[in-house]
Amino acid sequence: MKVLGINGSSRKDGNTAIIINTVFKELQKEGIDTELIQLSESIIEPCKACWACNGKNNCVHKNDIFCIAFEKLLQSDGIILGSPVYSANISSRMQAFIERTAVVADMNNGILKHKVGAAVAAVRRGGALQAIDAMNHLFLNHEMFIAGSTYWNMTYGQMPKDVLNDSEGIDNMKNLGQNMAYLLKLLYNKNN
Repeated sequence: MKVLGINGSSRKDGNTAIIINTVFKELQKEGIDTELIQLSESIIEPCKACWACNGKNNCVHKNDIFCIAFEKLLQSDGIILGSPVYSANISSRMQAFIERTAVVADMNNGILKHKVGAAVAAVRRGGALQAIDAMNHLFLNHEMFIAGSTYWNMTYGQMPKDVLNDSEGIDNMKNLGQNMAYLLKLLYNKNN
C-alpha cells in the first residue's frame, strides 16, 4: 500500500510538511509506503476547462508538475492533502491542484473511487475548518473514504516549526495516521 501526500504550501519543508510527515510516520510504522510532493517547487496552473482529459485519465497539459503528481495519485491507495491557511482557506497552489484533479476525475468517472483521503491544515489563528472542508470536498465528490481523528486535522503555528509546539495538534496527526493505516488495511485485506 502507498499514500501520497500533496503539500500545498509555498514553503518547502515548513509547517504543512511537518504535519504531513507526522501522519506519514504512523503509516510507515504499519508498513505503508509514503511519498510527499511539495507544490512549492512548481506552479500548478489552473484548469483550462478544455475537457480534453475525457477518457485519458490525466490532464493533457504538461507544462507543470500536475500530470506527474496525478499519475502518482492514481497509483496510490491513500491521499493526504495538506495546506496552510491563507485568507481563511487553502493556498492557491492547493486550489489549482484540487480543481485540475476534480475535473480529470469528473471526466474519467471512478478513477479515485474507494481511495482513502485525509486533509490537514497548518493555521496561525483561524480558517482551518474551511481549508479542511475545501480539501475534503475532493474526496467526497469522487467516492473516496475519509479518515478522521479525535479532533479537526489542524495544527497551530505561524513561523516554521511552530506546529511542533502544538502538542494536541501533533497528537491528533499521529492518531490520524493510525486511523488511516487501519482503514487502508481494512480495505486492502477485504479486496485481496
